Parts: sequence; structure tokens; C-alpha cells
Amino acid sequence: MSPITVLAVLGGYFTILILISRITSRRITFETYFTGNRRSPWYAVAFGMIGASLSGITFISVPGEVGNTHFYYFQLVLGYLVGYFLIAVVLLPLYYKLKLVSIYTYLEQRFGKVSHKTGALFFLLSQSIGASLRLFVVAGVLQLALFRYFHMPFMGTVVITILLIWIYTNKAGIKTIVWTDTFQTFMMLLSVGVTIIIIAKSLHLSFGGVIHTITESKYSRIFNWDWNFEKNFYKQFITGIVVALAMNGLDQNEMQKSLTCRNLKDAQKNIYLYSVILVITNLVFLSLGVLLYAYVETTGYTMAVDNAGHFLKTDLLFPGLALNRFSTVAGIIFLLGISAAAFSSADSALTALTTAFYTDFLNLEGRNETEKKRARQIVNIGFSLLLIMIVFIFKVVNNDSVINTVYAVAGYTYGPLLGLFGFGLITRKKVKDKWVPVVVLLSPLLSYLTDQLFIKWFDFHIGYTLLLVNGMITFAGLWLIKKEEM
Repeated sequence: MSPITVLAVLGGYFTILILISRITSRRITFETYFTGNRRSPWYAVAFGMIGASLSGITFISVPGEVGNTHFYYFQLVLGYLVGYFLIAVVLLPLYYKLKLVSIYTYLEQRFGKVSHKTGALFFLLSQSIGASLRLFVVAGVLQLALFRYFHMPFMGTVVITILLIWIYTNKAGIKTIVWTDTFQTFMMLLSVGVTIIIIAKSLHLSFGGVIHTITESKYSRIFNWDWNFEKNFYKQFITGIVVALAMNGLDQNEMQKSLTCRNLKDAQKNIYLYSVILVITNLVFLSLGVLLYAYVETTGYTMAVDNAGHFLKTDLLFPGLALNRFSTVAGIIFLLGISAAAFSSADSALTALTTAFYTDFLNLEGRNETEKKRARQIVNIGFSLLLIMIVFIFKVVNNDSVINTVYAVAGYTYGPLLGLFGFGLITRKKVKDKWVPVVVLLSPLLSYLTDQLFIKWFDFHIGYTLLLVNGMITFAGLWLIKKEEM
């Protein structure tokens, strides 16, 4: 595919995003950036959240990982259903009752200012790393498809990507994102559907043949019952519940969209619809992975493997085939899909980071709107620079599938948030507020040591359930610093 074609496709795509931004930026106030005026239709929020939560990582890594881990990832996804149900019936009522803009304000009301700042800081750390990893995936694809032809260095591609996001989100923030994410989710799902059709035609498969290829493939095994295996069903399912609660229900990025709905009932309907669509969509992505490997086996496409026979650099499988082996149309469709998946995740992450820092750390009450807007823009630019720096670091050290890295990092950073909110909701105890930072800093360290001891002594891999272990250690630590009742 020629770079001019790629440039034209991406240019047209961003023209649509900017047009949506201009439409949604009419009749806005300063608060619109953070709350969307709380008028978003619940069904639009639900559909748009799909693209933001799946991101470029799902688009690239989930199909690629099928070659090594089959459909085991779907065990995690099944746990999401329980987690999102708990978000709808436990967390959303709390957030709406307190009329929160940043969900971490709850921690101040429950424990104190230090707990509030600590929880918000852990979110900023978690989201900065997660958003940067997602941005890394997308920039790599854009570099491969376009910018390398113009001799643009990789970090230059990252800067351009962030700049494009800033252009269409700067004015209306979350209000714009609700609608751009709706458009981008549609483009992402359309891309996957068309790609499956293109592969089916290449392999001369009818609709029934596609279903047979997927169901009979050695890669489509869903359940693993080996307790010592990292992706055992029980570990994955329980972790899915915890991941949904921690990385979505306790995540400003995800909850900020739900809090733009008109009322609690609409927000709950949004979560129910979103969770069902999310499960179906992940199953489609895994099925795409089976078809990609069927294409590899049929055509003799070469992939590197290690000494144990595991595929290497699986994140490059989908983009490599779409941009180099499939037709020009397939390449264009892939670019639209990866752009949609990536930007719908990165734009909302940047807005959530800005919202959390502005709301949780800046005290600008009494300032005029011009001063507040200037402060918000400075925060936004600051986080843009931070994401660029983290992407650079990850480019230097990355040696694993990105989706594995994201969940590994999340196990350490979201665990303390899980423990903090869990302690606040389950107990009525107060804590010694000034000691909370000590607890949440020690918790990830103790979690890591626990994981290493289990591996050494029992040959048992905690895996993604490290997130739950981390949360439980935080909970126990908070219990140790609770205030004695008078």
C-alpha cells in the first residue's frame, strides 16, 4: 500500500473526528470538559466504551496471542460479566449519590485527604502506564504503515499521535469523547468483520467453513483446569471479576463516561449493555486470531518461534499480514480499525488523567473561568509529555506481548485501589490517614515477594490473580492501621 493512500485514509479519518469535535463543542461550559453536562445517552456511552476499553492492544495482541494461549483469555472475559454487575449495583449508586466528578473524592469523604491524594496518585500512575503501552502499539503500526516512508523517527510518530488527540479533545473533553468513541467503536468492529470476510475468501471458506475452522481449531480451546498453569480457569475467571472492578469500576477513565449519563438508572443500563457487547466482541477477536493462524498454516507465512515452540512477536502478526500480504482494501480497513481502537483508548485516557489531576490535586475555587481553563490546558499538556516519555522507556525495555505487560503492571498498581475502596465499602472502620501511603506502597512489594515465594516453594504461578492478592494485602494493611473505636 502506498504511503499516499495511507495518508489519505488517515487524513479523512481525522477530518471526521475533528468535525465531531466541532459539533460537540457548541454551547459548552468549563465543566463540560469533565462531566459532559451529564446529558449523554446511555446507549451511546455503552457502545463507545467498547472501543475505549478494548484499545489497540485488544485489536493486535488478543488475535496474536491465540497462537500461544489459545482462547484462554476468554476465561478472563467471562469473569468480566460478574465484575460489571457489581459495578452497576454497588459502585455506580455510590458515585451518583455523592455526585462525584473524580471518583477518588470518595476516599477523602471516607478516610481523609491523604487517602484521597494517595488513591488519585495510584490511578495517575496506573493510567499513565496503561495509556502509554496502548499508545506504543498504535504508534508502532502507524510507523510501519506510513511514517517510516517519510523517514520519521518512532518518537516523532508518537508526538504526532498525541498532538492529533489533543486537537479534537481540547475543547469539550469527555462530551466529545462520548461521540468520537461511538464512531470509533463502529469503525473498529466494521474493520474486524471485513477482515474476517477477506481471510475467509482467501482460504475459500463459506460461512459454515469459517465456523468449522474456528470450532475445530487446536487454538480454540477455552478452558484450562491445570491449577499450576498461569491461565487456569479459576485464576482467570476470578481475576476477570477483580480486573473489571479495579480497572474499570475504580478507574476514572471508565467511570467518567458512565457519570455523564443523565441519571443512575441510565448509567446502570449502560454498564449492563456494555458488558454483554464486550464479551461478544472479545470472542470475535479471538476467532479472528484462529483465522489468522489458519492463514499462516495454509500459505506458509513464516513466524519466529523460541526453543519451546512458542510464537515470538505475536503483536506483529495481524498488522504484518494486513499491511503486507492481504489486499490494499484489507490494509486500509486494518488502518481504520487500529486507528479507531487506539485513539478511542488514548483520547479518553488523556482526558481522565487531566480530570483526575485537576479535580484531586488543584484547588482553584474562586478563580475565574479563564484561569481555570489555562490550568486545565497546562495539566493536559503535562500529561501528554509524560505519556511520550513512558512510551520511549517502554520501547527500550519491551520484550513481551503488550497485553501481558499491561495486566502485569495493573496487578501492582490497581491492587492498592482495590484494597482502599474494598475496605471503605465493606467495613465501617476509620483508618489513620497519614499511614495510608505506607500501606499502599508496601502492598505491591509484598505482593511481588508472595508471588516469587509461591513459585519457588510450590511451583505455583499466581498469574493475573496477583491483582486480588495485592488488594487483599492492602486491605489487611488498612486493618492494621484502623482507628480504635472510642
